[in-house]
Amino acid sequence: MKHTPLYPAHQQLGARLIEFGGWQMPLYYTSILEEHQAVRTAAGLFDVSHMGKIRARGAAASGFLNGVLTNDLRRLPPGRGQYTLLCNERGGVVDDLYACRVGAEEFLLIVNASRIGADVLWLEERLAGCDRRGGLELGNVSDDFGAVAVQGPKVAGFIDACFQPGARAATSLRKNEITRFNFSGQPVLVSRTGYTGEDGFEVIAPAQLTAALWNKVLDTGRPFGLKPAGLGARDTLRTEAGYPLYGQELDEDTTPLEAGLGFFVALEKGDFTGRAVLAGQKTAGTAKTLAAFKMAGRSAPPRPHYPLWSAGAKPERIGQVTSGTQSPTLGVGIGLGYVPPQFSAANTAIGVEIRGKHAPALIVPRPFYRKR
Repeated sequence: MKHTPLYPAHQQLGARLIEFGGWQMPLYYTSILEEHQAVRTAAGLFDVSHMGKIRARGAAASGFLNGVLTNDLRRLPPGRGQYTLLCNERGGVVDDLYACRVGAEEFLLIVNASRIGADVLWLEERLAGCDRRGGLELGNVSDDFGAVAVQGPKVAGFIDACFQPGARAATSLRKNEITRFNFSGQPVLVSRTGYTGEDGFEVIAPAQLTAALWNKVLDTGRPFGLKPAGLGARDTLRTEAGYPLYGQELDEDTTPLEAGLGFFVALEKGDFTGRAVLAGQKTAGTAKTLAAFKMAGRSAPPRPHYPLWSAGAKPERIGQVTSGTQSPTLGVGIGLGYVPPQFSAANTAIGVEIRGKHAPALIVPRPFYRKR
């Protein structure tokens, strides 16, 4: 298994470590519930160094990426990022990612840890048939950098003190804005992004600087209630926010429109890989759609792969849970799963098969949780 630059820090903090996407990562330090609540009420610090980083630069970079990603990079001025998806010819999701324009002709793609190899291979295959006049350089720089995410309502109270004074403060960043700040005399990339449903920042730093950055943020944030947080809280937080996870809600046989991510598909920008299938689904509709549901009574929480059933005297199996948990914030079981469109409307009654019995649930709008 691979280790991030923060592996010694996790050991020192007594983290419970597990395998995740080929990496040894912290599941929790104290408890999932305590870390979840810290992010919702104060602040949490996550190691996200395992996420992949792919750099594309040169005059032809924008055109190339716009031909393989679903969102429209033309909307991005330097210093901005956008959520987007990389699709195959069938419209299936190769990966979901953030594309950041860090310079006029330079982009940084932040991709899922488990998909780094697949993404690089897919991009290189597309690059082989690309017109690279004007220059285009594509490189996997994942091992060169570490990254941390600082999330929670109190983060804005201390994040500026983590960096050296400069022309602007990190708290001046708008959502999805990314720019360079100085830390310990070296540039780091700071963006106002996250995966928890809370305000927060993500910082990409040279690998050798990541441990010092982690310690600085921990020391600065502790008086504000900051706690280190692991993958367990990251998963319950993102489920409450209704965010998809690759390998559960997203895969190469599922399209962005089926996953309810049509907002991030710019059909009007022109051709891109998978566009024909997605345009067809936009017109004709999809055979399945991702729905959110909340348990309607007292029951064990839903878990991935639990069958979903229609309600009524003669229930039919209509799908299965992709993500499910007991929501620490709401105090009720919540989940996501694919169902036929006719079962996806809010307040539709369904059943979740838990230990051989159909526990009642209701389809609800996403997200489950909205920050105050």
